[in-house]
Amino acid sequence: MEVLYPHCAGLDVHKTTVVACARLAQSDGAHSEIRTFGTTTGDLLNLSAWLSEKRCTHVVMEATGVYWRPVWHILSDGEFALTLANAAHVKNVPGRKTDVRDCAWLADLMAHGLIRGSFVPDGQTEAMRTLLRTRKQLVRERSSHVQRLQKTLEGANIKLDSVISDIMGKSGRAMVEALIAGETDAKALVALADRRIRAAPEALEQALTGRVVKHHRFMLRLHLGQIDAIDAAIASLDAEVEADLAPFREGVELLKTIPGVNDVGAPTILSEIGCDMTRFPTADHLVSWAGLCPRSDESAGKRRSTRMKKGAPWLKVTLIECAWAAKRKNGSYLQAQFNRICARRGPKKAIGAVAASILRAVYHMLKNKVPYQDLGADYFIRRNKTAHTRRLLKSLQNLGYAVQLTPVAA
Repeated sequence: MEVLYPHCAGLDVHKTTVVACARLAQSDGAHSEIRTFGTTTGDLLNLSAWLSEKRCTHVVMEATGVYWRPVWHILSDGEFALTLANAAHVKNVPGRKTDVRDCAWLADLMAHGLIRGSFVPDGQTEAMRTLLRTRKQLVRERSSHVQRLQKTLEGANIKLDSVISDIMGKSGRAMVEALIAGETDAKALVALADRRIRAAPEALEQALTGRVVKHHRFMLRLHLGQIDAIDAAIASLDAEVEADLAPFREGVELLKTIPGVNDVGAPTILSEIGCDMTRFPTADHLVSWAGLCPRSDESAGKRRSTRMKKGAPWLKVTLIECAWAAKRKNGSYLQAQFNRICARRGPKKAIGAVAASILRAVYHMLKNKVPYQDLGADYFIRRNKTAHTRRLLKSLQNLGYAVQLTPVAA
């Protein structure tokens, strides 16, 4: 097999050590030199100097948790062509597995050009990604505390969530704070409800009649304090994101023209895929990388599974959320697509298809610097009027009608 990179190296990265194999092609064949380095900054600088001494031009490492990041950052200051390999794509043949064998195997694959590099964002994109992923985690944690607070209310036989949609809204919070303060009179608690609450006062009074004891008040106070602290952290993150949004501002404004993509969804999508679409050959490559297409699982000519393949989990979750919001946009192409697929294959398949359509639109919008152009709710009818007419005729015939079509004069 042809050797593409005569001087290359493979790194097996761990938390405290990096095992490096420098593969050097010579006239009498390939020779490998292996050394082990620590992962402190000084040790990684020594690793970079050793690779430069061996005249390595290409370096490959596996994406092992977060341990590869410091190694990547140090070596990126050198003149190496770095490649981050997906560990699932570079598995060695079964047998004895050691760190030395792993780094030598990576070096051999790199020398013959058999490794496809993973997407590594630039510094600004990585920083924005960290902020927004942390925000997502805090939102999930806040939801957990709201559920625990609701569970505490249920333990006290307070059925507040049965009559109010958001127990952390203005009215719900006022009632919870009153319960913490020791108020037990249901009528007094009902008086705290905002006039816009749709629930009848009688229903509220019944829901707020329970047995709240000291233990319940302590737990309610604890969870409410956690919710407030998380809200403050989220507000701080939002301010930091806004301050660092300048390089992504143009892309964010473009993506916000897509139905269902809001002020949080747009920067989240950009932080996961970046603004440069040249790294993805086509929109389908981006959709596949995100894991929004059916997996390839076929044997003996039979498709065994059509579930979505594994991909970028943070991006996939955001796109699914945007798709649920987009399908509620009346008169839009995305809503028409959801309804069309949902009738045949159910809501899960339909919402995945809508998310994939949003991502395809994002690819072309960022590549061509153009805003979103909705195809319209009647796109599928306009695309094939004959097929649509045939479906309508068949439906009428199934209902027992004989229909004769007469074209309308122009």
